[in-house]
Amino acid sequence: MLETGIKNTLTIKVTDDKTAKVMGSGTLDVFATPSMVALMEQTAAESVQPHLEDGVTSVGTKINVEHLSADPVGIEVTCESTLTEVDNRRLCFEIVATDKHGIVGKAYHERFLIKAESFMQKTNAKL
Repeated sequence: MLETGIKNTLTIKVTDDKTAKVMGSGTLDVFATPSMVALMEQTAAESVQPHLEDGVTSVGTKINVEHLSADPVGIEVTCESTLTEVDNRRLCFEIVATDKHGIVGKAYHERFLIKAESFMQKTNAKL
């Protein structure tokens, strides 16, 4: 059973493949906003997965993100997610990304619990 307060922390090193220049979200060799968002979603998703029944997973449906500070290639970024609300199948998270100098970004993130098999059947039916 999911309860508020579940936390998770992930740390990554900013590498060339995570830059705005490579991701296409800008022209500089700095940590890309899409890369930060992916880290935030991964941190939240991994936090709840061990608490779910077999065949159930979560999918991201909303993220409101602020990218507050640029990071160069080579620096480590740590992301911490906290499950703040459980409303039936809807999960809400507060997420903060930091580097050794302070806050890099913040986000409010929502995920929904789904049955993986039926979700994929419905998705693949689009083909």
